[in-house]
Amino acid sequence: MNWITNYVRPKLQALVSSKNEVPDNLWEKCPACEHMIFHRELEEQLRVCPNCSHHMRIGPATRMQLLFDEGKYTRAELPETIQDPLKFRDRERYSERLKKARSKTGEQDAIQVAHGTIGGQKAVAAVFDFSFMGGSMGVAVGEGLLTAAKLAVEKDAALITIPSSGGARMQEGILSLMQLPRSVIAVEMVKEKNLPYIVLLTDPTTGGVSASFAMLGDVQIAEPGAVIGFAGARVIEETIRETLPPGFQRAEYLLEHGMLDMVVPRAELQETLGRVLHLLREPLTGEALSTSGKGKKAASKAAASEEAKSGTGAQKEKAAAQDEKSGTKTSKSEAERVTQQ
Repeated sequence: MNWITNYVRPKLQALVSSKNEVPDNLWEKCPACEHMIFHRELEEQLRVCPNCSHHMRIGPATRMQLLFDEGKYTRAELPETIQDPLKFRDRERYSERLKKARSKTGEQDAIQVAHGTIGGQKAVAAVFDFSFMGGSMGVAVGEGLLTAAKLAVEKDAALITIPSSGGARMQEGILSLMQLPRSVIAVEMVKEKNLPYIVLLTDPTTGGVSASFAMLGDVQIAEPGAVIGFAGARVIEETIRETLPPGFQRAEYLLEHGMLDMVVPRAELQETLGRVLHLLREPLTGEALSTSGKGKKAASKAAASEEAKSGTGAQKEKAAAQDEKSGTKTSKSEAERVTQQ
């Protein structure tokens, strides 16, 4: 009976069970409303819940395909950096964590840089990958931001950073904190060349990332519901011993309090970025100039000068008419004198 138990039965069970197996990834639960969404519908909706409009996280490749024209872009090669400079170890070695993250994502670190066009305008994008150690910023991410800034200057293109990060990478200690000023230097390189710098804040943007380059954009845009802040809400509540207002550290709350310029749904991001880049890069002329701030002043000055000219002309005409009238009166009086004589 051993051959039946050990050989025949497993074969029969495998044959029967293979017909009834259902893939595990056909349905996904929304983390906000717990609504079950079919995977094809979720991809069609750009990973936005059709029930509550919750914006789920997406990877850098999907993000760049969504933003660049026709989904076409060119990846930039990032420089190699030192691995595990502090030989850090907590529950496991930092080098082992890096290996696992690289095996999981297929990338070397938590940032990807690419260039292409958005709305017909040249742009360089630096996109964070939250699935790589929570998108934490270490030496490699700092180098990636500097590479993106140099590429933007070289290509005469706008720089767009898209952070999704928990902050500085603790396994690199002080070296990770050094990336905060380095990222600010990268931003200044772009601004010195009068190139647009736009930040698209996604869920989550916290810690050292929010304390550096992520809040320095010429235009600050965020996805709906994104968590944006420095310290966590629980830590703040325990520190100040007060209950925080509803929606604290959410994109909509920051928009109401002047920290953001706009909150844009994912489906409208490419169009919005293209429009913003067009306004920042293309010179305003004609009617567009008259509707802008400086254009209004110029138009009002022109109108005033025209009015002054027309006023001067009218005054001259009036004076000429008066002279002509007085001349006719004089001629009439002289004719009357001659008649009397």
